[in-house]
Amino acid sequence: MLSTITENHLFEIFSSVNSKEIPQINQEEYLVDGKFKHWNGPFKEVNAAICKPTTDVKLERISIGKIPKTGLPEALECLESSENAYDNGFGEWPMFSVEQRIFHVEKFVGEMINLRSEVVNLLMWEIGKSEKDSEKEFDRTIKYIYDTIESLKKLERKSASFTIEEGVIGQVRRSPLGVTLCIGPYNYPLNETYTLLIPALIMGNVILFKPPKHGCLLHFSLSKAIQKSFPKGVINYLYGKGNEIIEPLMNTGKINVLTLIGSSKVASDIKKAHPKVNRLRAILGLDAKNPAIVLENANLENAVEECILGSLSFNGQRCTALKILFVHENIKDEFLKKFCEKVDALKFGMPWDEKVQITPLPEEDKFKYLNDCISDAEAKGGKIMNENGAIQNGSLFFPAVVYPVKDGMKLYREEQFGPIVPIVSFTDMQEPIDYMISSNYGQQVSIFGTDTKQISHLLDGLVNQVSRVNINVQCQRGPDTFPFTGRKDSAEGTLSVYDALRSFSIRTVVATKETMENKAIINKIVSEDESSFLSTKFIF
Repeated sequence: MLSTITENHLFEIFSSVNSKEIPQINQEEYLVDGKFKHWNGPFKEVNAAICKPTTDVKLERISIGKIPKTGLPEALECLESSENAYDNGFGEWPMFSVEQRIFHVEKFVGEMINLRSEVVNLLMWEIGKSEKDSEKEFDRTIKYIYDTIESLKKLERKSASFTIEEGVIGQVRRSPLGVTLCIGPYNYPLNETYTLLIPALIMGNVILFKPPKHGCLLHFSLSKAIQKSFPKGVINYLYGKGNEIIEPLMNTGKINVLTLIGSSKVASDIKKAHPKVNRLRAILGLDAKNPAIVLENANLENAVEECILGSLSFNGQRCTALKILFVHENIKDEFLKKFCEKVDALKFGMPWDEKVQITPLPEEDKFKYLNDCISDAEAKGGKIMNENGAIQNGSLFFPAVVYPVKDGMKLYREEQFGPIVPIVSFTDMQEPIDYMISSNYGQQVSIFGTDTKQISHLLDGLVNQVSRVNINVQCQRGPDTFPFTGRKDSAEGTLSVYDALRSFSIRTVVATKETMENKAIINKIVSEDESSFLSTKFIF
């Protein structure tokens, strides 16, 4: 690896594109009411995260396809299809037994597995994710779906009995909530989208699905598997500008559930558009500004390694990324030296390059924001500390380590969601604590240290500020069996294999008085398998 990187080095990286087969998906139809409807209107061009050389000095993003630029009439058509499929809870899908819904989800997984290479390739091209991480995202999603199925089976086994209390016979199970608007993120357009969509679906809800702005083409491929696997109208696809179609859809009052991974401002605006917010269930994964607190007694090698992984995996484009580092003043110089050396040694390149760590950014306007953050910090006393920091060309932006960062800088409070690592030094442990108390966000924190008393003091207070405290390890979502949520403006509801099933459903009881006649009625319904809800069937 070169010790000093220049724009020319970044330019040369893109030359490997010439030897690759560029995907081209011109989507001229979209899934609505179980059919693919041809679109004759305008289209939106989809550009890759990857650039190609056009001259000796110029790079431009590669067009890899187009998607329909539908409008409000098409969105309302999708809503009508969802309404019909749910039919106020009397539709085929919500009235299916759990076994029937599992059958259709398993059928979909079988179809999905056949699309692995296509989806992985599109993840690389559309959002610039490395081949290894794209494969990991796909495989993790498959595992998540199977784990969700098993978790639902366990839930059903616990519910497969009756309770008799005070002369009342009852059975408590979970039932769906209704029409669900699902909006996924671009950074994990497959995995995090499906951690919303699959549990909502398997619990009997119907889905209005809006693919993310980046990472949309892979969902067209998957929509074909959806169409083969589920009854008509169970999942309908929304295209078009979100600010033109989402608010009017919410205005109808016919959306029962909003599930979104994105910004708290967007989520708030969408919720306000619903005429009866108290009827709207929201399951949201939102902003985060997760800090690392590196104590004076920290194992420096481990802290540096974990902070690099935490702040720069997938170029820092993760809600769970470490987005600001608080480092004790007494070890600050050594930490900065080691950290900057390791950052500058990160391998940059194309997603298909072996062991690549820094890849192209999908957002075309991201560079302006990143550069504005750096300029703002520099104007207020900050400095890029690593030699290769903020070297950029095309869609490659080499990570910048910025120090000292302080209150009043954009990097101090704003979630940069990209390859900039702000570092703050502190002398009193109360300083990072006060920062977290005053923060709008409360997802996670990482504590690095060896003094158990200090760690205990921090974690005992910080568990009341965030929803996950990590000790000597980066912030992260997994394992998927752990609850994934946040406080303040970072989340609403809990997403994990176990909790998501509950988030997308409600406990419902069927009850009757304990009389001979009612016992006979219940026994007949159960023994003759007349109800999909009232049942003692044990699901294996």
